Amino acid sequence: MRYELIIFDNDGVLVDSEPISNTLLAGYLTELGHPTSYEESLRDYMGSAMHRVHDLVEERTEQRLPADFDEVFHARVFAAFERELEPVPGAVQVLEKLAADGVPYCVASSGSHERIRVGHRKTGLDRWFDEGRVFSSQDVGRGKPAPDLFLYAAERMGVAPEKCVVVEDSPLGVQAAVAAGMDVYGFTAMTPADRLAGATRLFSDMGQLADLLV
Repeated sequence: MRYELIIFDNDGVLVDSEPISNTLLAGYLTELGHPTSYEESLRDYMGSAMHRVHDLVEERTEQRLPADFDEVFHARVFAAFERELEPVPGAVQVLEKLAADGVPYCVASSGSHERIRVGHRKTGLDRWFDEGRVFSSQDVGRGKPAPDLFLYAAERMGVAPEKCVVVEDSPLGVQAAVAAGMDVYGFTAMTPADRLAGATRLFSDMGQLADLLV
């Protein structure tokens, strides 16, 4: 294994949540008078922390989202997760192989700790991630594309940034990994390859990741 730590993004990489959450986000923003399509939500917000939604809406409209926006949105997302969420095809096999081979790994997500845990419990991925392997943008001051979250995860896991690889499916995540001085493998199952052009390597089948990392 060429890397000492594998850092996974969560949404769209481990759990197949991006179609669910971006459909709901686009709908809620539209409901509030900020017309947003599913495709626009993916383009503008995929891979980002919630503060980016607030920042972009205010920047574009000079209006602030309601104070309870995050609370209402997350309630809708968690309810949908309980009904629909599945792991990304191939994710379980990758985690099984890394664990069997003793390769250190963790998750570093723009989502909240609660969102990560809800998704992992529903999909059964919680068995692979104890508290020491879960990092959220809540843990740092700035979310992606800032490198802070990935640097924090590497520090907590005791591995130098240059010995880490990040697995990401969003342009913001790829930017964050590059800024952290880490290699990044861009997962193109949902994101066009040209939008992840800064990645060290691109791949489309999560089940093949373990072999690609050797």
